[in-house]
Order: sequence, then C-alpha cells, then structure tokens
Amino acid sequence: MAMKFRKSFKVAPGMRVNVSSRGIGASVGVKGLRYSVNSRGQRRTTVSIPGTGLSSTRTSSSRSNSNRTYKSAAQQNRQALARQQKEIAKQEELERARYEVQVFENKIDLIHSIHKECDDHFDWFDISRSKHPHHLKETGFHELEAQEKLNAFKPSMMQKMLKTANKEEEKLRQEVSLAREKDAEESKELIRTTRLANRILQQDIDAYLQVIEELSPLDDLLEFGSGFEFIIEDPKTLEVEFNVHSKDIVPTEQKSLTKTGKLTVKEMPKTKYYDITQDYVCSCAIRIARDMFAILPFDLIVVHAMDEVLDTSTGRTDILPILSVRFDKATLNSLNFEAIDCSDSMANFQHNMKFRKTQGFSPVEKVQLLQ
Repeated sequence: MAMKFRKSFKVAPGMRVNVSSRGIGASVGVKGLRYSVNSRGQRRTTVSIPGTGLSSTRTSSSRSNSNRTYKSAAQQNRQALARQQKEIAKQEELERARYEVQVFENKIDLIHSIHKECDDHFDWFDISRSKHPHHLKETGFHELEAQEKLNAFKPSMMQKMLKTANKEEEKLRQEVSLAREKDAEESKELIRTTRLANRILQQDIDAYLQVIEELSPLDDLLEFGSGFEFIIEDPKTLEVEFNVHSKDIVPTEQKSLTKTGKLTVKEMPKTKYYDITQDYVCSCAIRIARDMFAILPFDLIVVHAMDEVLDTSTGRTDILPILSVRFDKATLNSLNFEAIDCSDSMANFQHNMKFRKTQGFSPVEKVQLLQ
C-alpha cells in the first residue's frame, strides 16, 4: 500500500508552502482567488464566490512540448527527425573539428618539409646537343602520327551511306597540317633552348638570369610569403636574399581534438613556436640552394634569410639577416634530406645564426660569398 502525506505551512499572509509525497509547491491569494504552483511545473488558478460553493479552477503546465508524449505517427516521426537533425549537426561539428586539426597539422608538416622538394637536374651539355627532326630535314613526330591516321582511314558503311567520308578525310588532312605547324614551333623552341644551353656552358651570366626568370624554380615558396633577390657576379657562385615573413607563416595557435572529438585551440608555447620558426627558415635556405644547384652549374651558393626583427643597436624594427649560410654543392648533395633536422644541418656549412629557444632569432652579419 502506497504511503501518502501532505503538510502545509503558512510563510506569510496569504502565502503557504505545501509539501507532499508528490513534490513541493506554493500558493498565494485571498478568499475568492488563489494561485498555486508546484515542483512538477503545474500551475493552478482557482476563482470562487465565497458562501456559495461555486468555484472554477484552471490548470496549466510549464512542461515543454519536447517532453510531451504524442500518439500520432506524424508527431512521433517529427520528434525522431528533430533528434536526427541534432545528431547530424553534432557529427558535422566533429567533422569540422577534425578537418581544422588536419589543416593545422598539414601546415606544420609543410613547414618542416620545404627542403625535401627539388627541381630536376638540368644537364646543359646534353641539352645543347639536342636535335629536332626538322634540323635534319625530316618529318616531325606530330606530323608522322597525324599522317599515319590519315593513311589508315577507311570510310565505314555508314559514312558512305551518309556521304560524310570526304568530310572526315578532310578533317584528318587538316590535322596533318596542324601537326606540321606544331613540329615547326617545337623546332624553333628547341633551337632557342640549345642556344641558351650553349650560353650557359660559356658561363654567360645573363643566360643564368634568363634561366632563373623563365623557370621560376622557387615559385611555390611564394605561397609562404617569401620574396627573392638573386645576385650573380661570378658564374660559379650565387648569392640569394629571401624574405621569410615568419610571423605570417608560423601559426601562433595550435589546434587539437579533445577525447570527445571537439576542437580545442590553445596558444602555442613560445619554445615550440620558435623551434618551428627556426626549422622553417633553415628548410627554406636548403631548398633554395638545392634548386639553384639543380638548374645551373654553380659550385657555391650563399643564402641570406631576411626577416623583420628588432635591431637592438637602434631600438627599431628592421629587415635584417637572421641566417646567412654558405652552401657548397658536394656537401649539400651528401645529405639525407628525408632524415635531417634542418636546423641541426647548418653545422655542415659555414653559417651565421643566433638563435635562442626562448627568444628566437637575433640579427647576424652576412657570410661573405668568397673567403
């Protein structure tokens, strides 16, 4: 048998607190009018005429529609769809969080692997000896291929019936003509390239600069904000200045996922930020040297990394060298680029670099091109 109890306390004139086994409530009012509310969210207003026994009671509930039990299939389906929408939104939030973390981690990976990319090696001696069939008064490759298609053409039964064979054959003849023009253009371009190769072999500095301009070997570094200046005074040596813009490249915040898959963004520790910055600068320097050794016959390359830093001698911010390194081809090519720590690898070359884990780079003097 269920136990029930009810107790009422007067706390102020016209106001009472009611305690029962079903919950707690409060009521307020005067004769003829009383308003009450309980812990289940029910509200009751009672209006009566004293002495007559006549009264009217209106009951309402603060319970939200989401807690209400519906019987119709349509309403039940509506609630199921609402729950599904919330789940979809939650999954989209988690997927977005994973994506942002992946983008962040990829950017860090890119910064650490700039030096691993390199242009193909150019053998200017082989290039200078290249010949096109036109040089030997022979038919070009494109024309030969187009002529073979023309010679092999045999009209189908349908083409004969529709009388389109002549049109198709004329189309093939036009393709032979276009192929002949393409061979002629390639022949002219090859002549220009072989002449350029001969100038490179003759150590023509203007030809070197032309190659750098046309090949643009470091263009992909522009996405990191780097700018370049090339100085060639001797055909065997190259000097390169590049602006690293480290403040625009290295993120100051790090992103990760919580155990529940939510995105968390925190300020990157200073030591980690400076460590990534150092690797970025050194990786860029190695990449520049690798690319320039690959496309031109230099023996020595000096790279100056320039960045906006505080010049303590003037107390002003200026664009100054923060790394200056002298690369020789033999030593650079002996490195295992997949395994090296770029910052540590500077020890293999003559260089100037002042770096502290808690303060980052300080300005340095440029290494001299020739000692």
